[in-house]
Amino acid sequence: MQRIVVLTGAGISQESGLQTFRGPDGLWNNERIEDICTPQGFQRNPLRVDRFYNGLRSKLSTVQPNAAHYALADLERAGREGRWAGQVTIVTQNIDDLHERAGSHNVIHMHGELLRLRCTHCHAKPVWREDCYPQTPCPVCHTPSLRPDIVWFGEMPYHMEAIGTRLAECDLFVAIGTSGTVYPAAGFVDSVAGHADTMLFNLDIPHGPSPFDQVVPGPATRTVSAWVRELLEK
Repeated sequence: MQRIVVLTGAGISQESGLQTFRGPDGLWNNERIEDICTPQGFQRNPLRVDRFYNGLRSKLSTVQPNAAHYALADLERAGREGRWAGQVTIVTQNIDDLHERAGSHNVIHMHGELLRLRCTHCHAKPVWREDCYPQTPCPVCHTPSLRPDIVWFGEMPYHMEAIGTRLAECDLFVAIGTSGTVYPAAGFVDSVAGHADTMLFNLDIPHGPSPFDQVVPGPATRTVSAWVRELLEK
């Protein structure tokens, strides 16, 4: 059985119309990371942070999964149905729900989820689709102690033990639409050296030597879909 770990970054969701954080038109060009994406920024001005994530949450409802999301979901489904002798785990740096909406079930959100909040008082993580403000009460303990369930700079990514297990067991590691500069995800390709093949699907070929065995340039909607078709045809 082939075991594949797929790491997805902002590039795959950008093709659905979601703005990336980095890049020429990234969200960080309009907001300072220190103000929006750190625990200290939230402590200084929780209303500003809530409004920022309210905007992202509202935008999410206007976009749809793209062909790359659907291709990965089809690959997972093929493994469950016995049409392909393998299993796929998606580890995503993205906070959107496009993988799930495309039909993927085996998804690990290492940076949290936009459609969840976290209560700093009782630690509940309710699903949330509406706006949230500093005075919004937690639906479990009723205290106004909610924050976005997002891993901010200076905080530990989620599910690192489970991710490490999947990486240790895989025989193919695939990265899609990620800059490969943000740790710990940037170190995943090195962690599988010696026991897994590696592939990078990215819009542009990275400068300098690549740690990946194979680099496939181009839009994920085209390249990932073609790769999955090839796997299933085999």
